[in-house]
Amino acid sequence: MMASITDLKSALKETLEARGVLSQLRARMRAEVFRALDDPSEPRPSPSKETLLINELIREYLKFHKYHHTESVLIAESGQQDVPLDRTFIASELNIVEEPSTRTLPLLYGVVSHFLNEDGA
Repeated sequence: MMASITDLKSALKETLEARGVLSQLRARMRAEVFRALDDPSEPRPSPSKETLLINELIREYLKFHKYHHTESVLIAESGQQDVPLDRTFIASELNIVEEPSTRTLPLLYGVVSHFLNEDGA
């Protein structure tokens, strides 16, 4: 028995979804549409120091979780430099003291953990 075109489309969609390919394609398509619509000649205001550091924390988090397309949109939309700020510099600016056990995680995890574990002091 020959499968119908509808059955083939359905099976292909299920396979691509199961492998995570479909969500990656959708994310990439959104990123490419944004890039196509973005006007590089339009000047962006310089971000404040706080904004720059927050964007870098988010960028490190996105990179850690392999959200590459989301990261590329953040960089394009925010006007961040292509090369991220040094992690040690960011930690120093935010007065974050890293433990050896947390150095493999994004700095944002340490910030959130600090506030979750704060005992009201």
